[in-house]
Amino acid sequence: MGRRRFRVLHLITRLDLGGAQQNTLFCVAGHDRERFDVELVAGAGGLLDAEARSISHARVALVPWLRHPVAPLRDLTAVLRLRRRLRARRVDLLHTHSSKAGILGRWAAALAGVPRVVHTVHGWSFNPTQPPWLRGAYVGLERAAAAVTDKLIVVSGRAREQGLELGIGSERQYEVLHSGIEVERYRANGDRRAIRRALGFGPEHVVVGTVSCLKPQKAPLDFIRAAAAARARDDRLRFFIAGDGELRAEAERLTRELGLAGVLRLLGWRRDVPELLGAMDLFLLTSRFEGLPRAVLQAMAAGVPVVATDVDGTPEVVEHRRTGLLVPAGDPAAAAAGLLELAADAGLRADCARHARERLDGRFDVHAMVRRLDALYLSLLEGAT
Repeated sequence: MGRRRFRVLHLITRLDLGGAQQNTLFCVAGHDRERFDVELVAGAGGLLDAEARSISHARVALVPWLRHPVAPLRDLTAVLRLRRRLRARRVDLLHTHSSKAGILGRWAAALAGVPRVVHTVHGWSFNPTQPPWLRGAYVGLERAAAAVTDKLIVVSGRAREQGLELGIGSERQYEVLHSGIEVERYRANGDRRAIRRALGFGPEHVVVGTVSCLKPQKAPLDFIRAAAAARARDDRLRFFIAGDGELRAEAERLTRELGLAGVLRLLGWRRDVPELLGAMDLFLLTSRFEGLPRAVLQAMAAGVPVVATDVDGTPEVVEHRRTGLLVPAGDPAAAAAGLLELAADAGLRADCARHARERLDGRFDVHAMVRRLDALYLSLLEGAT
């Protein structure tokens, strides 16, 4: 008699272009099909919808009733729809991603009697920028949902500490599983001169880039202010941001006000990230809070020295003055100083790039991440049968 094949359903609010969504799709595509029958449910309208539909050997449902904005009646309807789907599919394990899907999905699973429930905290729903009442409400929701969760997967040790400090779940529920990337994909990064020329930059320039949504969490306005401060002291510097979002108009306005037209380019969403990394000399991340920044991992794999804000899981990747430079969040002047130091010191850049590549070897490989996840599923499910 053959081994049982378990039914696994991944749930995420929407497939926007981001680390949590890309990791989710990689898991859906990469699970061992001899052991798992895999399904994905996500809210419709994301930039990665077509990529999701292209995954072979997985059912993919992009639904209109799962949305980001909080709307109590619609959210209750979503819970009931999810409960019905989970029962009809006779799902053995639900794995939720992102805060909204994590709350609604876990309660739907409890109502449907799903045997095992896993949630990945790509980043907590609460953060330091929220007013106390809102932060407290989200902490309460996370505590309640943890009570109907078998495993809380966190992408950094710091996220685990934060959860336990706030009474979210117990120690036995947590599993630290760092986000992974396809390391080799970012080490082969195309024709550097041609890419820089297409961006309007020459071989004499020091190019600083980032890959980031234009939203408050990522603080793109801090990136622009840091660019202006650094450029005032080194006119070789040029900048670009690959990404888009709600702060686009404000970013364009600030770029003009600070005299960076032609010096800093806002590229919008791009899918040629390995090639863009190949065009960079330095990578700058200005986030106010993070789970574990995959864009930093990608830059490190490409051999691009990193300056990043010292928040949450980032120090678990960027070791100050060894694999990159850490600077305080919300301090564009400090970010500018880090860029200037690296721009002026070729030896430090080379050392950071070498140590970063050494740090990535095996530790943040996405294939290893999926194998560990498969093993975790089996440990939960075979214990339940």
